[in-house]
Amino acid sequence: MKETDLFRELFRMQEALNERIGVHTQGMSAEEKTKWILNYCRAMSQEIAELTDSVPWKWWAKYQKFDEQNVRVEIVDLFHFIISLAQVAGMSADDVFQAYSKKNEVNFKRQDSGYVVKDESDSGHI
Repeated sequence: MKETDLFRELFRMQEALNERIGVHTQGMSAEEKTKWILNYCRAMSQEIAELTDSVPWKWWAKYQKFDEQNVRVEIVDLFHFIISLAQVAGMSADDVFQAYSKKNEVNFKRQDSGYVVKDESDSGHI
């Protein structure tokens, strides 16, 4: 399977999981989109907290250990919710790839210019 096919497969798998648990991202109303975007953002906040707890962030505590296996699990959990967010927004794997590519180009241009001025319009084409 080609790499781009793997990305599309992630989207297919997530859509199947979402539908299995009763979330149908196709044809959502604006109200439903709002609800699910907020749900997924809250879920991602929790996953980020769990990811944070996988690394020794408490400088005053000596008992903490770096839990690389759990770091990987939490990153994958975040992917589940990010893909779901993209699907709620009506984005396919190809849409995300194209938008990512364009935004990546913008970010490189920002770094090349020293990124001393915020230009809100430089991402308008994405």
